Amino acid sequence: MANFTAADVKKLRELTGAGMMDCKKALDEAEGSVDKAVEILRVKGQKGVAKRESRNATNGAVVSLIADDKSSGVLVELKCETDFVAKGDKFVAVADTIAAHVAKTAPADIAALLASEIEAGKTVQAYVDEANATLGEKIVLDRFAQFSGGYVAAYMHRTSPDLPPQVGVLVELDQENAEVAKDVAQHIAAFSPKFLTREEISAETVENERRVAEATAREEGKPEAALPKIVEGRVTGFFKENVLLDQPFAKDNKKSVKKILDEAGVSLKRFARFRVGV
Repeated sequence: MANFTAADVKKLRELTGAGMMDCKKALDEAEGSVDKAVEILRVKGQKGVAKRESRNATNGAVVSLIADDKSSGVLVELKCETDFVAKGDKFVAVADTIAAHVAKTAPADIAALLASEIEAGKTVQAYVDEANATLGEKIVLDRFAQFSGGYVAAYMHRTSPDLPPQVGVLVELDQENAEVAKDVAQHIAAFSPKFLTREEISAETVENERRVAEATAREEGKPEAALPKIVEGRVTGFFKENVLLDQPFAKDNKKSVKKILDEAGVSLKRFARFRVGV
C-alpha cells in the first residue's frame, strides 16, 4: 500500500470534494502523490458522468448575487443528487462561480449560458461536467434569472440550518425601497405566486377556471340564480391564490400586496422564485 497520511486524504477531499474511500483508493493508486490522485479522480469522475445522466437531481442550492448599487441581481439554481453534496463548500462554490459569471456576461437564456466560456477554453457546460466528475454526482444547471434596470433585491430561505438556501426570490422595484423589497420577497417565498398580474394569465386559463367553477357549483346543487356570483367568487379566489398583486399580504392579510406597494409608492416590475427541484 502507498505511503500517505490522514492529512493527505483530508487535503485531497478538500481539493476534489470526493468521498473518503475514493480519495484513499486514488492516493493508493497514485503512490501517495496528491497531485496524481487529483488527476485520477478527475478521469474516473468523467468516465462516470454518462452513467449518472439517468439519475435524479432533486437536491441542491439556490444562490444569489446582488450588485453593490442594487441596480442588478442574479438568481441561480444548481441541483445535485444528495443533501450531503448540496451542503458541501465545493458545490456551493460552483454555484457562486456560475452566479458571478451570469452577472458579468448577462446570457440571453440557459442555452447561451451553458455555451459561454467561464474559464479560458472551458464552457459553463464543461465546468458543470467537471463538478459532476469531482463530486461524483449528477450536477444540473437548468435555470437562472437576471434583473437589471431598477432596484433589485433577493431573499434566500433555508429549509434546514445545515443546508444552503433551498428557496430563493429575486425582485425588482421601480425605485429604491429596501424594506418593501424584503417584505415582498419574503411573501413570495412563502406563498409562491405564479404570476405578477392577472393580465399575465391567458384568457383560455381563466375561461377554464370559470367552467370548472360552474360545473363544481352545479355538482354541489347550488341554485341556478346564484351560479354567476358563485363562479365569480371562485375565479377571484383563483386569482388570489396565483396572482401576486391579488394575494393578501403576509404581514397584513387585510391588505393585498398591490395595496402595500401602492401605499409605499413603488411598483414591482418583476420577480423570480426558485425552489430546489420544483
